[in-house]
Amino acid sequence: MTTDPVSALPPARRRRQRRRLIPNTPDERATLLEGLAERAYPTVEFFIFSLLAGAILGAGYLLDSQALLFVGVLLVPLLMPWLGMTLATVTGSWRFFFQTLAAFVIGAVLIFITGLLAGFAARAFMPLTLSEAFYHSRLWWPHLLVLVLGAVLLPISFVRSERRPVLPSAMLAFAFYLPLSAAAVGLGSGVPGIWPSGLIVFLIHFGLASLIAVVTLVIMGFRPYTLAGYSLGTALILAGILGLVLLSGFGSALASQFDLPGLGSTATPTQPPLLPTPTGTGVPSATATPQPATATPTQTGTPTASLLVPTPETPTGTPLPNPTPVYALIESVEGDGIAMRVEPGGALLTTLLNGILVEVISDVQRVDNFNWVKVRAVTGGGTFEGWVIQNYLRLATPSPNWSPSPTP
Repeated sequence: MTTDPVSALPPARRRRQRRRLIPNTPDERATLLEGLAERAYPTVEFFIFSLLAGAILGAGYLLDSQALLFVGVLLVPLLMPWLGMTLATVTGSWRFFFQTLAAFVIGAVLIFITGLLAGFAARAFMPLTLSEAFYHSRLWWPHLLVLVLGAVLLPISFVRSERRPVLPSAMLAFAFYLPLSAAAVGLGSGVPGIWPSGLIVFLIHFGLASLIAVVTLVIMGFRPYTLAGYSLGTALILAGILGLVLLSGFGSALASQFDLPGLGSTATPTQPPLLPTPTGTGVPSATATPQPATATPTQTGTPTASLLVPTPETPTGTPLPNPTPVYALIESVEGDGIAMRVEPGGALLTTLLNGILVEVISDVQRVDNFNWVKVRAVTGGGTFEGWVIQNYLRLATPSPNWSPSPTP
Protein backbone atom coordinates (compact mmCIF):
# COMPACT_ATOMS: atom_id res chain seq x y z
CA MET A 1 0.00 0.00 0.00
CA THR A 2 1.48 3.35 -1.09
CA THR A 3 1.09 6.49 0.94
CA ASP A 4 0.86 10.04 -0.35
CA PRO A 5 4.17 11.81 0.52
CA VAL A 6 2.32 15.12 0.81
CA SER A 7 0.13 13.79 3.65
CA ALA A 8 3.22 13.17 5.78
CA LEU A 9 4.16 16.86 5.74
CA PRO A 10 3.12 19.36 8.44
CA PRO A 11 -0.33 20.89 7.88
CA ALA A 12 0.96 24.30 6.76
CA ARG A 13 3.42 22.86 4.25
CA ARG A 14 0.83 20.35 3.11
CA ARG A 15 -1.63 23.14 2.26
CA ARG A 16 1.04 25.12 0.41
CA GLN A 17 2.12 22.01 -1.46
CA ARG A 18 -1.38 21.21 -2.65
CA ARG A 19 -1.87 24.78 -3.82
CA ARG A 20 1.17 24.58 -6.10
CA LEU A 21 0.41 24.75 -9.79
CA ILE A 22 3.44 22.66 -10.77
CA PRO A 23 3.81 19.19 -9.17
CA ASN A 24 7.06 18.20 -7.52
CA THR A 25 7.53 14.66 -8.82
CA PRO A 26 8.92 14.15 -12.34
CA ASP A 27 6.04 11.89 -13.38
CA GLU A 28 3.42 14.40 -12.34
CA ARG A 29 5.26 17.24 -14.06
CA ALA A 30 5.55 15.19 -17.25
CA THR A 31 1.83 14.42 -17.15
CA LEU A 32 0.95 18.07 -16.64
CA LEU A 33 3.20 19.29 -19.45
CA GLU A 34 1.87 16.63 -21.80
CA GLY A 35 -1.68 17.78 -21.15
CA LEU A 36 -0.77 21.43 -21.62
CA ALA A 37 1.11 20.70 -24.83
CA GLU A 38 -1.86 18.78 -26.20
CA ARG A 39 -4.18 21.72 -25.52
CA ALA A 40 -1.72 24.22 -27.00
CA TYR A 41 -1.21 22.30 -30.25
CA PRO A 42 -2.85 24.11 -33.22
CA THR A 43 -5.96 22.70 -34.90
CA VAL A 44 -7.49 23.15 -38.33
CA GLU A 45 -10.00 25.70 -37.03
CA PHE A 46 -7.10 27.94 -35.99
CA PHE A 47 -6.11 28.46 -39.63
CA ILE A 48 -9.71 28.73 -40.89
CA PHE A 49 -10.66 31.39 -38.37
CA SER A 50 -7.34 33.21 -38.94
CA LEU A 51 -8.24 33.55 -42.62
CA LEU A 52 -11.76 34.72 -41.82
CA ALA A 53 -10.57 37.19 -39.18
CA GLY A 54 -8.01 38.62 -41.60
CA ALA A 55 -10.71 39.24 -44.20
CA ILE A 56 -12.89 41.07 -41.65
CA LEU A 57 -9.96 43.17 -40.44
CA GLY A 58 -9.05 44.12 -44.00
CA ALA A 59 -12.63 45.20 -44.69
CA GLY A 60 -12.64 47.19 -41.46
CA TYR A 61 -9.57 49.15 -42.53
CA LEU A 62 -10.95 49.61 -46.03
CA LEU A 63 -14.18 51.11 -44.67
CA ASP A 64 -12.57 52.83 -41.64
CA SER A 65 -15.03 50.90 -39.46
CA GLN A 66 -14.19 50.31 -35.80
CA ALA A 67 -17.13 47.90 -35.55
CA LEU A 68 -15.69 45.59 -38.21
CA LEU A 69 -12.26 45.73 -36.56
CA PHE A 70 -13.86 44.72 -33.26
CA VAL A 71 -15.62 41.78 -34.93
CA GLY A 72 -12.38 40.76 -36.63
CA VAL A 73 -10.53 40.67 -33.30
CA LEU A 74 -13.28 38.52 -31.78
CA LEU A 75 -13.06 36.09 -34.70
CA VAL A 76 -9.33 35.53 -34.18
CA PRO A 77 -8.96 31.97 -32.81
CA LEU A 78 -7.41 31.32 -29.42
CA LEU A 79 -3.69 32.01 -29.57
CA MET A 80 -2.75 28.55 -28.41
CA PRO A 81 0.24 28.23 -30.80
CA TRP A 82 1.76 31.38 -29.33
CA LEU A 83 1.14 30.08 -25.83
CA GLY A 84 2.62 26.70 -26.71
CA MET A 85 5.68 28.47 -28.09
CA THR A 86 6.27 30.31 -24.82
CA LEU A 87 5.68 27.09 -22.86
CA ALA A 88 8.23 25.27 -25.03
CA THR A 89 10.69 28.12 -24.45
CA VAL A 90 10.46 27.72 -20.69
CA THR A 91 10.53 23.91 -20.61
CA GLY A 92 13.22 23.60 -23.30
CA SER A 93 11.27 21.50 -25.82
CA TRP A 94 12.90 22.31 -29.16
CA ARG A 95 10.57 20.22 -31.29
CA PHE A 96 7.40 21.59 -29.72
CA PHE A 97 8.77 25.13 -29.99
CA PHE A 98 9.30 24.95 -33.75
CA GLN A 99 5.94 23.25 -34.30
CA THR A 100 3.99 25.93 -32.46
CA LEU A 101 6.12 28.74 -33.93
CA ALA A 102 5.39 27.49 -37.45
CA ALA A 103 1.66 27.35 -36.68
CA PHE A 104 1.66 30.91 -35.33
CA VAL A 105 3.60 32.20 -38.35
CA ILE A 106 1.17 30.51 -40.76
CA GLY A 107 -1.79 32.12 -38.98
CA ALA A 108 -0.08 35.52 -39.12
CA VAL A 109 0.67 35.08 -42.83
CA LEU A 110 -2.99 34.29 -43.54
CA ILE A 111 -4.05 37.51 -41.83
CA PHE A 112 -1.36 39.45 -43.68
CA ILE A 113 -2.39 38.06 -47.09
CA THR A 114 -6.06 38.95 -46.60
CA GLY A 115 -5.06 42.46 -45.49
CA LEU A 116 -2.83 42.76 -48.55
CA LEU A 117 -5.76 41.85 -50.83
CA ALA A 118 -7.90 44.47 -49.07
CA GLY A 119 -5.17 47.03 -49.69
CA PHE A 120 -5.09 46.22 -53.40
CA ALA A 121 -8.88 46.53 -53.49
CA ALA A 122 -8.59 49.97 -51.87
CA ARG A 123 -6.77 51.28 -54.96
CA ALA A 124 -10.04 51.19 -56.87
CA PHE A 125 -11.74 53.47 -54.33
CA MET A 126 -9.04 56.07 -53.79
CA PRO A 127 -8.80 58.56 -52.23
CA LEU A 128 -9.46 56.95 -48.85
CA THR A 129 -8.40 58.33 -45.47
CA LEU A 130 -7.46 54.92 -43.94
CA SER A 131 -7.50 56.64 -40.55
CA GLU A 132 -7.82 53.38 -38.61
CA ALA A 133 -4.86 51.88 -40.45
CA PHE A 134 -2.71 54.90 -39.58
CA TYR A 135 -3.89 54.70 -35.97
CA HIS A 136 -3.05 51.02 -35.45
CA SER A 137 0.36 51.30 -37.10
CA ARG A 138 1.58 53.45 -34.21
CA LEU A 139 2.69 52.71 -30.65
CA TRP A 140 0.28 53.78 -27.92
CA TRP A 141 0.50 53.43 -24.13
CA PRO A 142 -3.07 52.06 -23.78
CA HIS A 143 -2.32 49.36 -26.36
CA LEU A 144 0.83 48.35 -24.50
CA LEU A 145 -1.18 48.12 -21.28
CA VAL A 146 -3.67 45.77 -22.96
CA LEU A 147 -0.73 43.75 -24.30
CA VAL A 148 0.87 43.34 -20.86
CA LEU A 149 -2.40 42.28 -19.23
CA GLY A 150 -3.08 39.74 -21.94
CA ALA A 151 0.45 38.32 -21.81
CA VAL A 152 0.13 37.78 -18.05
CA LEU A 153 -3.46 36.54 -17.89
CA LEU A 154 -3.35 34.08 -20.80
CA PRO A 155 -0.62 31.79 -19.33
CA ILE A 156 -2.23 31.91 -15.88
CA SER A 157 -5.69 31.06 -17.24
CA PHE A 158 -4.22 28.32 -19.44
CA VAL A 159 -2.28 26.56 -16.68
CA ARG A 160 -5.20 26.74 -14.26
CA SER A 161 -7.17 24.47 -16.60
CA GLU A 162 -9.43 27.09 -18.15
CA ARG A 163 -10.35 25.41 -21.40
CA ARG A 164 -11.00 28.56 -23.43
CA PRO A 165 -9.38 31.73 -22.04
CA VAL A 166 -11.20 33.92 -24.56
CA LEU A 167 -10.70 37.35 -23.00
CA PRO A 168 -6.88 37.22 -22.56
CA SER A 169 -6.53 35.75 -26.04
CA ALA A 170 -8.65 38.57 -27.54
CA MET A 171 -6.48 41.14 -25.76
CA LEU A 172 -3.37 39.70 -27.41
CA ALA A 173 -5.11 39.36 -30.78
CA PHE A 174 -5.90 43.07 -30.56
CA ALA A 175 -2.21 43.88 -29.98
CA PHE A 176 -0.85 41.41 -32.55
CA TYR A 177 -3.12 41.36 -35.56
CA LEU A 178 -4.48 44.90 -35.81
CA PRO A 179 -1.05 46.43 -36.61
CA LEU A 180 -0.13 43.42 -38.79
CA SER A 181 -3.28 43.77 -40.88
CA ALA A 182 -2.80 47.56 -41.04
CA ALA A 183 0.71 47.05 -42.42
CA ALA A 184 -0.66 44.71 -45.10
CA VAL A 185 -3.36 47.20 -46.09
CA GLY A 186 -0.76 49.96 -46.33
CA LEU A 187 1.49 47.81 -48.50
CA GLY A 188 -1.34 46.82 -50.83
CA SER A 189 -2.86 50.28 -51.13
CA GLY A 190 0.46 52.06 -51.60
CA VAL A 191 -0.49 54.76 -49.09
CA PRO A 192 2.74 55.90 -47.40
CA GLY A 193 3.14 56.01 -43.64
CA ILE A 194 1.47 52.66 -42.87
CA TRP A 195 3.95 50.13 -44.23
CA PRO A 196 6.34 49.11 -42.71
CA SER A 197 5.40 50.98 -39.51
CA GLY A 198 2.57 48.55 -38.75
CA LEU A 199 4.88 45.56 -39.18
CA ILE A 200 7.41 47.06 -36.77
CA VAL A 201 4.67 47.67 -34.18
CA PHE A 202 3.55 44.03 -34.59
CA LEU A 203 7.10 42.74 -34.03
CA ILE A 204 7.56 44.95 -30.96
CA HIS A 205 4.24 43.76 -29.51
CA PHE A 206 5.08 40.12 -30.27
CA GLY A 207 8.53 40.24 -28.70
CA LEU A 208 7.38 42.11 -25.62
CA ALA A 209 4.40 39.81 -25.02
CA SER A 210 6.54 36.69 -25.45
CA LEU A 211 9.09 37.89 -22.90
CA ILE A 212 6.36 38.76 -20.39
CA ALA A 213 4.69 35.36 -20.86
CA VAL A 214 7.99 33.53 -20.37
CA VAL A 215 8.67 35.42 -17.14
CA THR A 216 5.12 34.66 -15.96
CA LEU A 217 5.57 30.92 -16.56
CA VAL A 218 8.92 30.95 -14.77
CA ILE A 219 7.34 32.65 -11.75
CA MET A 220 4.60 30.01 -11.78
CA GLY A 221 7.21 27.29 -11.40
CA PHE A 222 8.01 26.02 -14.88
CA ARG A 223 11.68 25.14 -15.33
CA PRO A 224 13.75 23.33 -17.97
CA TYR A 225 15.00 19.88 -16.99
CA THR A 226 18.09 19.66 -19.18
CA LEU A 227 21.00 21.87 -20.14
CA ALA A 228 19.64 22.03 -23.70
CA GLY A 229 16.37 23.35 -22.31
CA TYR A 230 18.17 26.17 -20.50
CA SER A 231 20.10 27.03 -23.66
CA LEU A 232 16.88 27.30 -25.70
CA GLY A 233 15.20 29.62 -23.23
CA THR A 234 18.30 31.76 -22.73
CA ALA A 235 18.96 32.12 -26.45
CA LEU A 236 15.39 33.08 -27.24
CA ILE A 237 15.17 35.57 -24.38
CA LEU A 238 18.40 37.26 -25.43
CA ALA A 239 17.26 37.32 -29.06
CA GLY A 240 13.93 38.83 -28.03
CA ILE A 241 15.59 41.57 -25.97
CA LEU A 242 18.02 42.36 -28.79
CA GLY A 243 15.17 42.51 -31.30
CA LEU A 244 13.19 44.90 -29.12
CA VAL A 245 16.19 47.19 -28.72
CA LEU A 246 16.90 47.26 -32.45
CA LEU A 247 13.30 47.73 -33.51
CA SER A 248 12.74 50.54 -31.06
CA GLY A 249 15.87 52.38 -32.19
CA PHE A 250 17.43 52.14 -28.71
CA GLY A 251 14.31 53.65 -27.24
CA SER A 252 14.25 56.82 -29.33
CA ALA A 253 11.38 55.66 -31.51
CA LEU A 254 9.31 54.68 -28.50
CA ALA A 255 9.94 58.01 -26.80
CA SER A 256 8.98 59.94 -29.94
CA GLN A 257 5.68 58.07 -30.07
CA PHE A 258 4.67 58.61 -26.46
CA ASP A 259 5.56 62.29 -26.03
CA LEU A 260 2.81 63.59 -28.30
CA PRO A 261 -0.41 65.60 -27.83
CA GLY A 262 -3.65 63.66 -27.65
CA LEU A 263 -1.95 60.42 -26.56
CA GLY A 264 -4.44 57.85 -25.44
CA SER A 265 -7.47 59.86 -26.56
CA THR A 266 -10.25 58.41 -28.65
CA ALA A 267 -9.74 60.98 -31.39
CA THR A 268 -7.94 60.25 -34.60
CA PRO A 269 -4.16 60.19 -34.04
CA THR A 270 -2.17 63.28 -34.84
CA GLN A 271 1.39 62.00 -34.56
CA PRO A 272 3.84 61.64 -37.46
CA PRO A 273 4.71 58.22 -38.90
CA LEU A 274 6.53 55.68 -36.70
CA LEU A 275 9.53 55.68 -39.02
CA PRO A 276 11.38 58.93 -39.79
CA THR A 277 10.30 60.67 -42.97
CA PRO A 278 12.99 60.21 -45.67
CA THR A 279 15.03 63.23 -46.70
CA GLY A 280 13.36 65.20 -49.40
CA THR A 281 9.78 64.44 -48.40
CA GLY A 282 9.22 67.38 -46.13
CA VAL A 283 6.88 70.29 -46.61
CA PRO A 284 7.31 71.78 -50.08
CA SER A 285 9.20 75.02 -50.19
CA ALA A 286 7.53 78.27 -51.11
CA THR A 287 9.18 78.21 -54.53
CA ALA A 288 6.93 75.34 -55.58
CA THR A 289 3.89 77.67 -55.54
CA PRO A 290 3.49 79.89 -58.61
CA GLN A 291 4.39 83.45 -57.66
CA PRO A 292 2.47 86.44 -59.05
CA ALA A 293 4.24 88.89 -61.27
CA THR A 294 5.32 91.97 -59.37
CA ALA A 295 6.83 94.08 -62.15
CA THR A 296 5.02 97.35 -62.90
CA PRO A 297 3.81 97.64 -66.50
CA THR A 298 5.97 99.99 -68.57
CA GLN A 299 3.21 101.16 -70.92
CA THR A 300 2.73 104.90 -70.43
CA GLY A 301 -0.90 104.82 -71.42
CA THR A 302 -1.97 102.23 -68.89
CA PRO A 303 -4.09 103.66 -66.06
CA THR A 304 -3.07 103.02 -62.49
CA ALA A 305 -6.24 100.98 -61.76
CA SER A 306 -5.13 98.34 -64.25
CA LEU A 307 -2.59 97.07 -61.70
CA LEU A 308 -5.44 95.33 -59.87
CA VAL A 309 -6.55 93.41 -62.95
CA PRO A 310 -4.68 90.14 -63.67
CA THR A 311 -2.72 90.21 -66.90
CA PRO A 312 -2.70 87.14 -69.21
CA GLU A 313 0.73 86.15 -67.85
CA THR A 314 -0.44 86.40 -64.23
CA PRO A 315 -1.95 83.22 -62.65
CA THR A 316 -5.69 83.44 -62.06
CA GLY A 317 -5.15 82.81 -58.33
CA THR A 318 -3.04 85.97 -57.83
CA PRO A 319 -4.15 87.59 -54.55
CA LEU A 320 -4.87 91.27 -54.19
CA PRO A 321 -2.44 93.41 -52.22
CA ASN A 322 -4.58 92.85 -49.09
CA PRO A 323 -6.27 89.48 -49.77
CA THR A 324 -9.17 88.19 -47.72
CA PRO A 325 -8.23 84.89 -45.99
CA VAL A 326 -9.97 81.92 -47.57
CA TYR A 327 -11.50 79.47 -45.07
CA ALA A 328 -13.08 76.10 -45.71
CA LEU A 329 -14.74 73.32 -43.71
CA ILE A 330 -13.64 69.70 -43.77
CA GLU A 331 -16.46 67.69 -45.31
CA SER A 332 -15.93 64.03 -46.26
CA VAL A 333 -18.85 61.75 -47.06
CA GLU A 334 -16.60 58.64 -47.09
CA GLY A 335 -15.46 58.79 -43.47
CA ASP A 336 -15.11 60.91 -40.36
CA GLY A 337 -12.37 63.10 -41.78
CA ILE A 338 -9.54 63.45 -44.26
CA ALA A 339 -5.77 63.06 -44.21
CA MET A 340 -3.40 66.03 -44.12
CA ARG A 341 -0.04 65.23 -45.70
CA VAL A 342 3.36 66.90 -45.62
CA GLU A 343 3.25 67.24 -49.41
CA PRO A 344 0.72 66.35 -52.14
CA GLY A 345 0.39 62.56 -51.98
CA GLY A 346 3.15 62.34 -49.37
CA ALA A 347 3.43 61.01 -45.83
CA LEU A 348 0.64 61.55 -43.32
CA LEU A 349 0.97 64.60 -41.08
CA THR A 350 -2.32 64.41 -39.19
CA THR A 351 -6.02 63.71 -39.75
CA LEU A 352 -8.66 66.44 -39.83
CA LEU A 353 -12.14 65.51 -38.66
CA ASN A 354 -15.29 66.67 -40.41
CA GLY A 355 -16.40 70.15 -39.39
CA ILE A 356 -12.92 71.54 -38.65
CA LEU A 357 -12.35 75.02 -40.08
CA VAL A 358 -9.09 75.41 -42.03
CA GLU A 359 -7.41 78.33 -43.76
CA VAL A 360 -6.37 77.82 -47.38
CA ILE A 361 -2.85 79.20 -47.79
CA SER A 362 -1.82 78.11 -51.31
CA ASP A 363 -3.00 77.74 -54.87
CA VAL A 364 -4.21 74.43 -56.27
CA GLN A 365 -1.61 71.86 -57.34
CA ARG A 366 -2.44 68.87 -59.54
CA VAL A 367 -0.66 65.70 -58.35
CA ASP A 368 -1.63 62.09 -59.17
CA ASN A 369 -4.91 63.21 -60.78
CA PHE A 370 -6.01 65.00 -57.60
CA ASN A 371 -6.24 68.72 -56.84
CA TRP A 372 -4.30 69.52 -53.65
CA VAL A 373 -4.27 72.73 -51.61
CA LYS A 374 -2.18 73.68 -48.62
CA VAL A 375 -4.17 74.55 -45.50
CA ARG A 376 -3.53 75.62 -41.92
CA ALA A 377 -5.57 73.98 -39.14
CA VAL A 378 -5.65 74.01 -35.35
CA THR A 379 -6.36 70.48 -34.06
CA GLY A 380 -5.10 68.10 -31.40
CA GLY A 381 -3.65 70.91 -29.31
CA GLY A 382 -1.39 72.23 -32.09
CA THR A 383 -1.30 74.11 -35.39
CA PHE A 384 -0.57 72.11 -38.53
CA GLU A 385 0.17 73.16 -42.10
CA GLY A 386 -0.14 70.52 -44.79
CA TRP A 387 -1.79 69.47 -48.03
CA VAL A 388 -5.30 68.07 -48.45
CA ILE A 389 -7.45 67.09 -51.42
CA GLN A 390 -9.55 70.03 -52.55
CA ASN A 391 -12.71 67.99 -53.15
CA TYR A 392 -13.07 67.37 -49.40
CA LEU A 393 -13.27 71.08 -48.58
CA ARG A 394 -16.47 73.13 -48.48
CA LEU A 395 -15.64 76.77 -49.03
CA ALA A 396 -16.64 79.07 -46.19
CA THR A 397 -15.15 82.31 -47.59
CA PRO A 398 -16.26 83.50 -51.07
CA SER A 399 -13.35 83.27 -53.50
CA PRO A 400 -13.73 83.73 -57.26
CA ASN A 401 -10.52 81.82 -58.01
CA TRP A 402 -11.30 78.67 -55.98
CA SER A 403 -12.11 76.49 -59.00
CA PRO A 404 -8.88 75.00 -60.41
CA SER A 405 -7.80 75.41 -63.99
CA PRO A 406 -8.77 72.54 -66.37
CA THR A 407 -5.08 71.90 -67.01
CA PRO A 408 -2.60 70.96 -64.22
